[in-house]
Amino acid sequence: MQQAHHSTFDFDHWSELASRDPEGFEARRREAIEAAIRQAPPRTQARLRRLQWKLDQIRRTSGTPLAACIRMHNMMWDSLQGRGGLLETLRRDPRQVLPQHSDNVVNFARRGARDL
Repeated sequence: MQQAHHSTFDFDHWSELASRDPEGFEARRREAIEAAIRQAPPRTQARLRRLQWKLDQIRRTSGTPLAACIRMHNMMWDSLQGRGGLLETLRRDPRQVLPQHSDNVVNFARRGARDL
């Protein structure tokens, strides 16, 4: 069984670092995020990296930190209440069978050496 890692987040320290050394803050922030992702089960790490990429893009393209916060807040609520979100998933009848998707595979005939 994997034991949960609980760390103490020192807001004042991070706030002071961001004010004093923005580049150092960003480097430490990325390190802390990567460490948290590495602690996740291997099967979820790729999904967490994709989510972090999306959050980083929101931060990059938002005009202000507050605008980024609002966009992330809306994204969170959408993942909870939106189509295919957590609430919809939890309300689904557990006996409901999810549709099976199959890929169309084209079967090519093998060529013999004489056909080449």
